[in-house]
Amino acid sequence: MIPLRDINPRRRFPLVTVGIILLNILVFLYEFMLPSERALNALVYTWGLVPYRLMQLDMAAILTVFTSMFMHSGFMHLLGNMLYLWIFGDNVESALGALRYMIFYLLCGVGAALGQVLVDPRSQIPMVGASGAISGILGAYLFLYPHAEVETLILFGYFARLVRLPALVVLGMWIVTQLLSGVLSLGMQVTGGVAWFAHIGGFFTGVVLVGLFRRKRWWE
Repeated sequence: MIPLRDINPRRRFPLVTVGIILLNILVFLYEFMLPSERALNALVYTWGLVPYRLMQLDMAAILTVFTSMFMHSGFMHLLGNMLYLWIFGDNVESALGALRYMIFYLLCGVGAALGQVLVDPRSQIPMVGASGAISGILGAYLFLYPHAEVETLILFGYFARLVRLPALVVLGMWIVTQLLSGVLSLGMQVTGGVAWFAHIGGFFTGVVLVGLFRRKRWWE
């Protein structure tokens, strides 16, 4: 199930959402242009979020909570994250306002980081990616627009069909998948892959905070 666009007109141009997307792309291009895999690994270990280092409350490690949100491990990782942000971020930005949306996005990223770190505090594998913060955007969208239609590509083997489904179904199935995958990953020896509890932490941070950050009037 791949969402392609939502049928939910925005009220204004999503300046912050576009800015976040551009920043992620620029950081990825910088990663791509590094001269060697060794240099890339050094960048990831320096600016990616390593749970074990964060638990030491080192100031440099605390900074990586934010820097890691703008790094990606590959083109498909970047593409998937930016697709979700583009589809769902614009309406959330309209509902919150640009400044509150930017703060909200960063706080969701913090919630995502804490979600993963608390589950696996001894991990020394660096976490990178915007998916935790974007998960918060998905939680906010589900809270604000549960009945908005989302044009979704359904793939099943050779079968493919484009359908419109309520956000409640699309995003509800998404978080259920994250929860099941997260539970199944508990106790497993992990050497990389998806940080399920970052997605879960970010999503529920978004659900909790969106009511506080939402503008009371559309013209604010």
